[in-house]
Amino acid sequence: MNHLLSDSIKSKQKIMIFYMDSDNHVTQRIIRVIRMEENTIIAFCYWRKRVRTFRLDHILAVEPVRKRSAVS
Repeated sequence: MNHLLSDSIKSKQKIMIFYMDSDNHVTQRIIRVIRMEENTIIAFCYWRKRVRTFRLDHILAVEPVRKRSAVS
């Protein structure tokens, strides 16, 4: 997980996270990580359209965003 998060910083690429909020609701977010801190990441959230803080212990999964392929 940390590898994909740090790669997002270096390459400025979007990643998808599955995140559990404080009310135990799971959401899927597309983000671009700006900075990693000890227990959190600071990232631009494309769903909220602003910079957000995400707790690392609430990130359930991380995966790269796959680019859409052209359909013939």
